[in-house]
Amino acid sequence: MVKCHLSTIMGEKRLKIADVARDTSINRGTITRMYHEEATRVDLEVIEKLCRYFEIEVGDLYELVDNPEI
Repeated sequence: MVKCHLSTIMGEKRLKIADVARDTSINRGTITRMYHEEATRVDLEVIEKLCRYFEIEVGDLYELVDNPEI
């Protein structure tokens, strides 16, 4: 399973979904789905924008974790 750390990163920086959407020009719905880990597909352009915005690497945003249900 792939885990998205967007909510943690935003929480550390005390940013709201609206702030990130405004600053990055990423659709608010996309950020909301990523924030709540409901996104099933994310464009590479979105990942790149978020990594540049937060000054992080892709591995800081996403993590591959074991899924005990499989």
